Amino acid sequence: MPLAAPTMPWLLLLPLLLLPAVSGAQTTRPCFPGCQCEVETFGLFDSFSLTRVDCSGLGPYIMPVPLPLDTAHLDLSSNRLEMVNESVLAGPGYTTLAGLDLSHNLLTSISPTTFSRLRYLESLDLSHNGLAALPADSFTSSPLSEVNLSYNRLREVSLSAFTTHSQSGALHVDLSHNLIHRLLPHPTQASLPIPSIQSLNLAWNRLRAVPHLRDLPLRYLSLDGNPLAAVSPGAFTGLAGLTHLSLANLQGLPQLAPHGFRGLPGLQVLDLSGNPKLKWAGAEVFSGLNSLQELDLSGTGLVSLPEKLLHHLPALQSVSVGQDRQCRRLVREGAYPRQPGSSPKVVLHCGDTQDSALKGPDIL
Repeated sequence: MPLAAPTMPWLLLLPLLLLPAVSGAQTTRPCFPGCQCEVETFGLFDSFSLTRVDCSGLGPYIMPVPLPLDTAHLDLSSNRLEMVNESVLAGPGYTTLAGLDLSHNLLTSISPTTFSRLRYLESLDLSHNGLAALPADSFTSSPLSEVNLSYNRLREVSLSAFTTHSQSGALHVDLSHNLIHRLLPHPTQASLPIPSIQSLNLAWNRLRAVPHLRDLPLRYLSLDGNPLAAVSPGAFTGLAGLTHLSLANLQGLPQLAPHGFRGLPGLQVLDLSGNPKLKWAGAEVFSGLNSLQELDLSGTGLVSLPEKLLHHLPALQSVSVGQDRQCRRLVREGAYPRQPGSSPKVVLHCGDTQDSALKGPDIL
């Protein structure tokens, strides 16, 4: 069981960051040569201050750089850094960081202890490096809410790597533009809890099948640009809380099987745009999407909407189809007074988004 983070008096004032400051003052202070230190003050009489330190673009000699004790955010991007370890991130001013930017460097690996002393770190940017692997316990010491690992060279990633110190908040993970061909699920018998990932970007990797993401508290998932061969029944089992799914610009010849999206009762937005070779087996593909409100089929080569679309999508409000063509849900009340047993007729009115008036209707 992970140890509780030590209490710090100044951290009790962090909620002030979410409120308009009384003074809102921003000033600079003396800083390490080449770096810039910007101080923001908060509270009555500027009684609380945090410092943002920008040491980007200075070169690898910069480490370790001495920091003011109240440093909240440190930018070390674009320094051609080849290694960052626990000892470098352990000095005064480092262990209280809430944000750390290590993007656009030459990092090829990190160890399970690299960020172990950053007990208050909430945002970590490791994008645009050369990371080829991610240790299983990389972030267990930090209460992270955002991790950016895009544009690296990751091939196989374990979801256990994203178990963080605080599991109460939402975690946003960006793994886009890597070489990922396999995503290892969190072991069911693992001693650590399931990662609290609510937003997961896996766009532009090498996944040929929908990865096993069962029981993650996901609300947003992007698989754009992957060479998915098919979306089969059960592909999204265990993701009942997902509200936004993007499958745009898939490579190859993706096929959508009937009931392929079953298991997503809460899905509200589905993006299938940019798939000119997309193949599906009729409107039954969308069966079970009872909460879906927005559907993007633009760039799919679909000229006319599938029959009985609204039968499978009772909550649908709008559909994008073809090039610059938008369809919106309308309800026709019919004759008045309404006859016993009759119900309003639901139709989709479609028209060019460049026109001010919608054309149509296409009645389904």
